Amino acid sequence: MITEQQQLGTPFGAHRTADDVLTGIDLRGTTALVTGGYSGLGLATARALARAGAHVVVPARRPDLAEDALRDVPQAEVHALDLADLDSVRVFSERWLETGRTLGILVNGAGVMACPETRVGPGWEAHFAINHLGHFALTQRLRPAFAPGGARVVAVASSGHFLSGIRWEDIHFRTGYDRWLAYAQSKTANALFALHLDHLGSDHGLRAFAVHPGSILTPLQRHIPREEWLAQGWITEDGSPADGFKTPEQGAATAVWAATSPLLNGCGGAYCQDCDVAEPATTDDMLVGGVKPWARDPEAASRLWDLSCELTGLSAF
Repeated sequence: MITEQQQLGTPFGAHRTADDVLTGIDLRGTTALVTGGYSGLGLATARALARAGAHVVVPARRPDLAEDALRDVPQAEVHALDLADLDSVRVFSERWLETGRTLGILVNGAGVMACPETRVGPGWEAHFAINHLGHFALTQRLRPAFAPGGARVVAVASSGHFLSGIRWEDIHFRTGYDRWLAYAQSKTANALFALHLDHLGSDHGLRAFAVHPGSILTPLQRHIPREEWLAQGWITEDGSPADGFKTPEQGAATAVWAATSPLLNGCGGAYCQDCDVAEPATTDDMLVGGVKPWARDPEAASRLWDLSCELTGLSAF
């Protein structure tokens, strides 16, 4: 059953860290795959899971940089993967399946934000292709590896979804590219992906969640000029993060909580923030957060799933 969007009342909150939510949780014997696990939120996520005992696999478009970033994490291994290239996803997944390893946690955290108009694959818009379709294909191909006793998939979404639902008439921005709407659509897609994946996988012990990590300044914002950070109110005049922003370790907490918390046993499909299930959004304030109805629409989730199967040629569920 899909979990209702209603807070559970966890002992955590907006400013707890990934290590805080993992206190008392033993992940020895669990393999976790974290895309984007060598920078920003992903790196904080990978390190925390490893400290709790998990063996962490980090697929990376730039394996050399990933190796450097994870040098102090002995339980981590790095492999090449480019989410913009479905052949790369296929090769990575085939090699994984050849090992016979099971996968207990998949955190789909890699992504791009507000980048210049970019086309990948057969002309797909880059935000939708990388943030959504690449992860969709990876999850599809790794289906045989998910631990039969129960596995969790976490899609890292964002309150950026407030700005746009799925643009069914022009998903790939063939006309009128807008970098923020492109990012927003991809984050709505992440939430809808988790919703429908949970619908399809729950009978087989596979549960999925979407998470909003909060507002954090990381390399994800590399395409956004510094003056825009100031104009948006993300930083103060002296360059410090504005009130309401989190550290990467605090931002990683909700993904780690969704991936491991026993409070979510038997639950799935929810959109989470601040280490709890989020409430429906009642304002347009992204710092307040919550989830908009278009990111919780089961019909839209099913439609997006079918379209993603068509675009990628994959339908493992």
